[in-house]
Amino acid sequence: MEQKVRAAVAGTGAYLPQARLTNAALAARLDATDEWIVERTGIRERRVAAREESTGDMAAAAARAALQDAGITADEVDLIMVATCTPDMVMPSTACLVQHALGARKAAAFDVNAACSGFVYALHVARGLVEAGMHRTVLCIGADKMSGLMDARDKGTSILFGDGAGAVVVRRDESGTRGVVASHIHSDGDTWDLITVPGGGSRAPLTAANVEEGLQFMQMKGREVFRIAVRCLEGAVRESLEQAGLDEKAVALCIPHQSNARIVEAVADRLQWPREKVFTNLEWVGNTSAASIPVALHQARTERRVKAGDVVILAGMGAGMTWGGAVVRL
Repeated sequence: MEQKVRAAVAGTGAYLPQARLTNAALAARLDATDEWIVERTGIRERRVAAREESTGDMAAAAARAALQDAGITADEVDLIMVATCTPDMVMPSTACLVQHALGARKAAAFDVNAACSGFVYALHVARGLVEAGMHRTVLCIGADKMSGLMDARDKGTSILFGDGAGAVVVRRDESGTRGVVASHIHSDGDTWDLITVPGGGSRAPLTAANVEEGLQFMQMKGREVFRIAVRCLEGAVRESLEQAGLDEKAVALCIPHQSNARIVEAVADRLQWPREKVFTNLEWVGNTSAASIPVALHQARTERRVKAGDVVILAGMGAGMTWGGAVVRL
């Protein structure tokens, strides 16, 4: 019998900026305490890119690490997708800038914007294209420089977000033993106003008045987002299992979007899964938006929390609202 062609994760990589923004530094300007921040988010510090360091720079660094891990060169890549909501510029796409940085001359390149769900969206697209035979080797990158969207006076957002990039190499695999075995994506545009950056687009181009009003910064309705995030992430895990025809016992590790420790813990509780089966790294990284899942996946592999043959569930949700999940046999 002919084996099913799958889109397999052939390599992973990550990049985190060197500078660390601690709770102590934030507390001094927000009239808060380290304990208050940890209680609400589970975060103790987050990485912050240098002023001259762009989303594309971080994405390219993570991509180089993933290519090295996969044992291939940039010439073998035929598609680059960068999931980001903080592109280097309005045009061209950050993916084209990454293509230039890597010297991946044979690749097509485009961006995906589903905010924190972006990496899951990109992986879903990569799976479809590889399984259809339209592409053979795809770089899926999640990268965001969220520090540039933060209003330093806003407790609700500035304590959460950090910068970083993660990447995976997705390649055609005909062994039938590994690959993305399930994936799905969803959105609910009726909730578009829960997480926004109002300024900078065609609705509200940046003017002196708009900048004075702070429209260039992220605005988030935290309570509403919390409830939706828990429901969507739980649903993404359950739908992924159902689509793959698996149960919880078959899963080595669940890697949800690293949004907030309270959200991740609530999802684990609703699934009735032990905490050690649900990966978290946001204590020392923060919420890195589209980068969070691929960074966490790379860390889990590096720390040998997962190994070849293991089944991993990825679950993301973000502004839009958008959400989705995937089951990957490594």
